[in-house]
Amino acid sequence: MKVVVVGSVNLDIVARVHRLPGPGETLAASALARHPGGKGANQALAARRLGADVALVGAVGRDPAADEALALLADGGVDLTAVRRVPDLPTGHALITVDDEGETTIVVAAGANADPVVEPAHVRDADAVLSVLEVPDEAVAAAVAAATGLVVLNAAPARPVAPEVLRRVDVVVVNSAEYAELDGLDAAGAVVITHGGDGAEIRRAGVVVATATPPPTTVVDGTGAGDCFTAALTVALLSGRSDAEALRYACAAGALAVSRAGAQPSLPTAAELEAVR
Repeated sequence: MKVVVVGSVNLDIVARVHRLPGPGETLAASALARHPGGKGANQALAARRLGADVALVGAVGRDPAADEALALLADGGVDLTAVRRVPDLPTGHALITVDDEGETTIVVAAGANADPVVEPAHVRDADAVLSVLEVPDEAVAAAVAAATGLVVLNAAPARPVAPEVLRRVDVVVVNSAEYAELDGLDAAGAVVITHGGDGAEIRRAGVVVATATPPPTTVVDGTGAGDCFTAALTVALLSGRSDAEALRYACAAGALAVSRAGAQPSLPTAAELEAVR
């Protein structure tokens, strides 16, 4: 199966803290790490590790951070041909704090993610196209309009999505807060709502048709868990699994991702995922 992801590429700067800071508060971190990240890049690598042939459409700067941000994608065999090197913008960065319970705060500086170029040829023959809202509306709309296979939109970070885009989307994935904030999502073929440790549900025409809960896990870092869930759901649906089966598969993937540190280092392989289901 061929999956094309149109989305963001970031370098994550992650600080571990005992608890998340409040407004105006300074805390001492116990550790600092750098990991490749970005919602688009995370989903691309997750789908690749679960067995799909994956290409990423996105943009990075012409700076040292670009190679660092792309390193795991390249090592993992993701096709990076359509990732642009933008001369006048830096590679995107995310500033992340993670507390002892695995909860996070994330601030994203988009940088080159504001300037991807989506050509119809990039997505036309894909079995599935995934996109996220860490890239401009124009890029999302172009990807959706040119897609000929399954279209999955992770509508995060939450912002309004044009009705004509939603009508072409087969599956929109949001968390419960994003679902409450966004209007018109039921225009998509299916709406998948994640509830963290309480699992997820699939709605079609506003009716819940499937639910699932994740296997027990110890939460280490929630960064990238939603991206892992979205990629796993897409791979499962492409494999012909039912709504309920695909949702269980995706919940198990998300549970594995939160049990390890770092967005991309935490992403499971297909063999690891089958072992916990």
